[in-house]
Amino acid sequence: MAVDTAARADAAHAPAQPGKWRLGGTLWLLGMPGVVAVVWTLLPTLKANAALLPLAPEVVLLLSGLQTSALLALAVALGVWLAPRVGLQAPAVSAWLAGRPAGPALRAQLLPGIVGGVAGAAWLWVLSRLAPTALQPSDPASAMPLVVKLLYGGITEELMVRWGVMTLLLWLGWRLLQRGQGRPGKGLVAAAVLLSAVLFAVGHLPAAQALAGVLTVPVVAFVLVGNTVFGLVAGWLFARQGLEAAIIAHVLAHWLSSPLL
Repeated sequence: MAVDTAARADAAHAPAQPGKWRLGGTLWLLGMPGVVAVVWTLLPTLKANAALLPLAPEVVLLLSGLQTSALLALAVALGVWLAPRVGLQAPAVSAWLAGRPAGPALRAQLLPGIVGGVAGAAWLWVLSRLAPTALQPSDPASAMPLVVKLLYGGITEELMVRWGVMTLLLWLGWRLLQRGQGRPGKGLVAAAVLLSAVLFAVGHLPAAQALAGVLTVPVVAFVLVGNTVFGLVAGWLFARQGLEAAIIAHVLAHWLSSPLL
């Protein structure tokens, strides 16, 4: 009886958590501007190649947007369902939705996120100096707009790769190797960070192929190494600080590096 009373007392004093539907819907809406931005940039290219398309460019654009939106929804749902089980969180968003001040949770992530963003910007600058000729756009105007990098790269990618994929990888390792008992070990967390960073890098290969025309060994190595390094930074921030820290770092890295590239 005493144990039950203590447990009820602890539950009464535990911070309120937002419902899964509210958290999922909020995170999905947070990632949707990035989806709209990246899909919208495809329209000129689709119209220029309209004769090669099986459908009207606007229809292809709509289908592409729906597909990306569905993938975002799946990633968000995985994170919402699995993250609490393995100790991952979006503390500022969760606090806000639960009616608690989001400021303390956000401030705790701000400095790590800024440090990660500055380091990421420096890394992007280094990569720009080492990039293979095939990955350097002949027309600077054809480069990805900054707004797409900030919204899709900085927010949507973090929701899909870190919140969705990394959470799933950590949960799978935790279930298989720890039988779902206790907190995931440091080795499992490190493995999830690494694997999600590699998958994050692999996801950039189609864009590299579109730019380079062919995936040569130097191009593949450059894309994989360059993106994996930043993926490690973002994954570590997510694991140690929270999702918002990874988003801050990713957005800041693109924003700070943009004038230097």
